[in-house]
Amino acid sequence: MTKNQTISCLIVDDEAIARDIISAHLSHFDTIKIIGRCANALEAFDFINKHDIDLVFLDINMPEISGISFAKSINPQIKVIFTTAYRDYAVEGFELRAVDYLLKPISFDRFEKALNSYYSLQSNRVQPQTANTNNSDFMFVRSERKMIKIDYNTIIYIESYSDYLKIHLQDSIIITRETISATEAKLPKQQFLRIHRSFIIALAHIQSFTHEHITINDIALPMSRSYKKEVLAHLEKF
Repeated sequence: MTKNQTISCLIVDDEAIARDIISAHLSHFDTIKIIGRCANALEAFDFINKHDIDLVFLDINMPEISGISFAKSINPQIKVIFTTAYRDYAVEGFELRAVDYLLKPISFDRFEKALNSYYSLQSNRVQPQTANTNNSDFMFVRSERKMIKIDYNTIIYIESYSDYLKIHLQDSIIITRETISATEAKLPKQQFLRIHRSFIIALAHIQSFTHEHITINDIALPMSRSYKKEVLAHLEKF
């Protein structure tokens, strides 16, 4: 990452004036493109599932879902700079490996330092992160006009249809409009495996497998030709 590469940025804050200040600061950087501005985490979840985002300026104190919870549930390839009026969250913010933590009101000089930290972090990265290695044990998905928290260890498998997903849990099924690729990016690679363009399975729930099917919860799920080699190689390690 160099300062000449374009960064796709999202601003998430429930205060319009805070969004405006961040937008004004970003206007001084030619290589940063503001892709969207959201007033809460619900809007931001929907937006991130539809757009490629590099960096999020994220308020911590927001209604319904806090910035901390939001940050824990998104793809860790998306970097976060927290913004808040309170110092109390600084430690937790840095434990999430946030790029920086900006206290409001945000001066331009302090804002510029945070962006320089982002550039430095990206330049020093050995290789891009390709899978979710976040230490969180849950994610949020939108269903029935609200965000639902799902613990990873309750997921059995995920099934994709033309315009929605069924997330099969141990005691229920959640239906969401998210894409399977966006959901796959949230999931810890060490716990889940994509076996078909329409199926993701939880490794802990595998009962048996052949070269054609994987049985989970007494249901035989198909393994597609395009995923078979990678899936079998992964399973044969166990």
